[in-house]
Amino acid sequence: MKLISCNNVETNRYQLEVAVDAKEFNEGIEKAYQKAKNKIALPGFRKGKTPRAFIEKYYGKDVFFEDAIEEIYPEALDAAIAEAKLDVIEDKIDFEVVEVSKENGLTFKATVTTMPVVDIKDYKGLKIAPKSIEVTEVDAKVKELLDRYSRMVTVDRGAENDDIVVMDFEGFLDGQPFEGGQAENYSLTLGTKMFIPGFEEQLIGHKAGDDVEVNVTFPEDYHAEELAGKPTTFKVHIHEVKGKELPEFDDEFVKDISDFDTVEALRADMREKLEAIKKEEVAGDIEYQLMLQLNDRLEGEIPNALYEKQIDTEIRAFNYRLQSQGLRFETYMQLTGQNPQALRESFRQQAENQVKIRLALEKIAELENLTATDAEIDEEFENLAKMYKQDVEKVKELISREGQAKDVAARKAMNLVRDNAVVVSEEELEAEKKAAAEKKAPAKKPAAKKTTTKKAAAEDGEAAEKKAPAKKPAAKKTTKKAEEKKEDAE
Repeated sequence: MKLISCNNVETNRYQLEVAVDAKEFNEGIEKAYQKAKNKIALPGFRKGKTPRAFIEKYYGKDVFFEDAIEEIYPEALDAAIAEAKLDVIEDKIDFEVVEVSKENGLTFKATVTTMPVVDIKDYKGLKIAPKSIEVTEVDAKVKELLDRYSRMVTVDRGAENDDIVVMDFEGFLDGQPFEGGQAENYSLTLGTKMFIPGFEEQLIGHKAGDDVEVNVTFPEDYHAEELAGKPTTFKVHIHEVKGKELPEFDDEFVKDISDFDTVEALRADMREKLEAIKKEEVAGDIEYQLMLQLNDRLEGEIPNALYEKQIDTEIRAFNYRLQSQGLRFETYMQLTGQNPQALRESFRQQAENQVKIRLALEKIAELENLTATDAEIDEEFENLAKMYKQDVEKVKELISREGQAKDVAARKAMNLVRDNAVVVSEEELEAEKKAAAEKKAPAKKPAAKKTTTKKAAAEDGEAAEKKAPAKKPAAKKTTKKAEEKKEDAE
């Protein structure tokens, strides 16, 4: 293989011209013949026993050229990319045969998409507004716990939200009972919005033994057409109201339901766990704030192929999540009524953000000479092996060491950005965002002057005619016969 040339034909696109000598090309032809000979039979020869020379004489000397090119091309292109030191994105490659013959071998051109050249500035001193890590949810957590161990008991009071009302009811449309509008000893939990809008609210405050007339209107999109949009009346008799009885939150209760002996110890444990969650949330929010700012500072034209590749990754991960829940991807698409393109578009913004932040962090790592040590890379493999419950050597076969090194360097870059960030108030941060948005917004063009006189209007018209480019002659239409001739020539 010989790399003849490597030219940057457009942003992030390079055209390589590659030559494969006659010896290597003829070796490719022989490989193609060996794969195909068992499928070829010529008069006087058994299938698989026809000599290559006879096949070439019968079908033409170039009969194996296409298969030979497929044999040789991938390895030759990979070698040329390595020699040109290009970081190529796996994408559609434009391929063109320049010359092919047994005597001279193969010369081809391949246009590939490369990773973008990016830059980033002012990544130190970014402003962040951390949220408070103060824990105020302990009482709410206690209430959740008591709710879990509560029981429903009959109460002698008006019904409230979250109470269960046991009732008989019958519905009337234009004064006549309608089918499906009756029930006896039905239990309804108020506040769940299980009934027609307005029904549950009219039961609040009523006690056992009350007769209540409930007036509601069925929704316009109600499944029964004869009731849709119609005002109706329900006659309700309440048999019983059940309310939630909470256990006493004392040391005895705590001992029964936990590993702790006192209320204070349980509350302290709740607080500690809530603080840990809060700290993780705050750290995640800080990282998100930094990511948005880094994305805004990233300079460079990013090829769409990189976004599409990330979308593919997101969809594969989504498919794995569906499978883990026992749902096939095709079934999900049918249930949701989505089409593949709409699903891809739903992941686009997320994919674009991920691509940008990765490029930004890799560039910062390069500028700051941040690299991964062998020990750090090995630790990454160990963590992945534990996460996926796989042997570490198996993980090393599936994931490249180079990729792990980039992950470590990117994480170090994020740590550097975070360590150099400046803490400000939320008001200051919002002001910064507003100023940045105004700076990025395009300036408004001045309004065109109005022509006020007929003479001025005529002069403007003449000037416009002088400035307007001459019209090109219309292109001749290609006839079907001409098109066929062109295809034959190609």
